[in-house]
Amino acid sequence: MDIQKERILIYTDGACSGNPGPGGWACILIYGEHEKELSGHEPDTTNNRMELMAVIKGLEALNDSANKYNVEVYSDSSYIVNAINQNWVENWQKNGWRTADKKEVKNRDLWQDLINLNNLHTPKYIKVKGHSDDEYNNRCDALAVAQSKIAKI
Repeated sequence: MDIQKERILIYTDGACSGNPGPGGWACILIYGEHEKELSGHEPDTTNNRMELMAVIKGLEALNDSANKYNVEVYSDSSYIVNAINQNWVENWQKNGWRTADKKEVKNRDLWQDLINLNNLHTPKYIKVKGHSDDEYNNRCDALAVAQSKIAKI
């Protein structure tokens, strides 16, 4: 089996006009030579919710849950990448969905959705620098911003 063929890249981004305010999310799935763009919006949300939604929608698009893919999620959101890679999410769960300073974890509903998807696909999370020279991150940003403008209407 060609390992490279089973590798799926998911680039994600979220945008919000005001925080809270109208927001958009976007993701690009890359599988070999194939690319798929997904995006959406919400009329009243936060940037962090849109960042999470982009990752969730990307992982949900891997509709063959019986097949374990080598998934890499690329995000410019330190909130998401650090929460996964530095085990914040595990600690939140152990602490009854409380942060280290005993505050209630925001966006718990989306974190729980993401945990379930992570258990299905076991993705690796990789931080990318936002608004730089990463082609796919820039495309996701443009799509998410466009969606946030649609949400204003």
